[in-house]
Amino acid sequence: QVQLVESGGGSVQPGESLRLSCTTSGFSLAYSAIGWFRQAPGKEREGVSCINSSVRNTHYEGSVKDRFTISRDNAKNTVYLQMNRLQVDDTAVYYCALEPVCMETRITPRPGYNSWGQGTQVTVSS
Repeated sequence: QVQLVESGGGSVQPGESLRLSCTTSGFSLAYSAIGWFRQAPGKEREGVSCINSSVRNTHYEGSVKDRFTISRDNAKNTVYLQMNRLQVDDTAVYYCALEPVCMETRITPRPGYNSWGQGTQVTVSS
C-alpha cells in the first residue's frame, strides 16, 4: 500500500528554519518523483517544490526559490524540504505527493491524485 507521511512542521518566527520530512512506503522511491504542496487557510492547494527520480531535476515555486531546498534519501525512503528564512506567508499545511507533474513552470498533482496524507502544519508568526 502506497503511503506518504509528512512530519517536521511547527511554529516558528519569521526568519527561522524548519525541515519537513516525507516518509514513504509501498513503492520504490528511487524511481519516483515527489512533490511538496501547501494549503493556507481559505486558499487552494499550491505546488511548492518537486524532485524527479533524477536528483538533478528539482523545481520550485517562485516565492520559495532561494529559500527552500528539496532533497531525497532513497536509502531512508524519505524526501526532505529544508525551509529557510521562513515568512508569514509560508504558513500552511504542507503535504507531499507521489508522481506530481514536476516541471519548471508547473508543479501540480497528477490528474486524479487522491492519496493525500494528513499533512504537517507550519505556522510562521511573530
